Amino acid sequence: MIDLRLLREDPDRVRASQRARGEDVALVDALLSADERRRSSGVRFDELRSEQKALGKLIPKATPEERAELLQKAEQLKTDVKAAEAEQNEADETARKLLLQLGNIVHTDVPVGGEEDFVVLETHGTIRDFAAEGFEPKDHLELGEALGAIDVERGAKVSGSRFYYLTGVGALLELALVNAAIAQATEAGFIPMLTPALVRPRAMEGTGFLGQAAENVYHLEKDDYYLVGTSEVPLAAYHMDEIIEADKLPLRYAGFSPCFRREAGTYGKDTRGIFRVHQFDKVEMFSYVAPEDAEAEHKRLLEWEKQWLTGLELPFQVIDVATGDLGASASRKFDCEAWIPTQGKYRELTSASNCDSFQARRLSVRMRDDQGGKKVVQPLATLNGTLCAVPRTIVAILENHQLADGSVRVPEMLRPYLGGREVLEPIAK
Repeated sequence: MIDLRLLREDPDRVRASQRARGEDVALVDALLSADERRRSSGVRFDELRSEQKALGKLIPKATPEERAELLQKAEQLKTDVKAAEAEQNEADETARKLLLQLGNIVHTDVPVGGEEDFVVLETHGTIRDFAAEGFEPKDHLELGEALGAIDVERGAKVSGSRFYYLTGVGALLELALVNAAIAQATEAGFIPMLTPALVRPRAMEGTGFLGQAAENVYHLEKDDYYLVGTSEVPLAAYHMDEIIEADKLPLRYAGFSPCFRREAGTYGKDTRGIFRVHQFDKVEMFSYVAPEDAEAEHKRLLEWEKQWLTGLELPFQVIDVATGDLGASASRKFDCEAWIPTQGKYRELTSASNCDSFQARRLSVRMRDDQGGKKVVQPLATLNGTLCAVPRTIVAILENHQLADGSVRVPEMLRPYLGGREVLEPIAK
């Protein structure tokens, strides 16, 4: 959630952020009104409680005649205090609910617009000219089936559409990618983590996934658990309700987990193969830093993602995601999009998001710092960055590194994790 002081001191900035996101601007005024009611009801409650305490001290000293009148007044005060407390609690809850609906304040440099209004910041690698090489590229599913690596038919038979099996070299390729990604992250100073795939509501709400993103979240109603769509959720909640000493920052974790997404609103989109699926594995980077270090950390996460994709020898571009496509928690997001030959366009492989103190406030993750000889406790900043979303990375590798005979060249970086194998070859039928 945002800092309420910012809302009170600069509501126009919050309105502008909501407008840029394409969200309800009226929410800002509703929250301002609720916050004023919350504060005034709190003052009223405190005044009545103070009067009640003062009266309580007078009663034992009063004469019998005075005591009867004071007791009657005390009884009325008791009723008033109870009503004021109920009013305060209701006002608090109303303000809290409205505050949770408000997205993070977008960074001033973020391009304004919807999904297609991003700005390309960088382009890396060379797109292959398959025509010059004398053959038409196959898509990842045709390649994967020939390699004995992907089985979507049996995935659909067992679990329905958008499910799949990785088999043979497909399974080995996933394990190679995960191990290589964890190795890179560990070398960069991240602590490897295997995280829960089921979380309680507070963890999901605290990371901002029960607002506009709720339609894509799987909820197990009987047990009131949520299946995570990214290990960002359990990593963000790892230090929930904790105070971290400033000299321990930055804290960096690399989480590996299964991820589950309903893919609501994508009917008929990317239905072939394994590009858009309901379940996949992912290696996610997550950082806790001091607020003043957040922008620099954001750039570092992006550099690690670029290092990863360069190591996989994939052509890709870096985009600055537009305001309407940020997601509630991010103030700014950079995506790395790899070239997919058979689609003739770049598609998202990784994202790096700066959430500032938005998630930390919701999850009560704070830092303690020494400022001018005084210990100060304040929310810290959180950031996340995808290092390897496995299925999409496999799609990009198969299509970009395919050879004319249907085999696929293994990027040099992955060869040590595949027993030195240089080429994945089609299996005999």
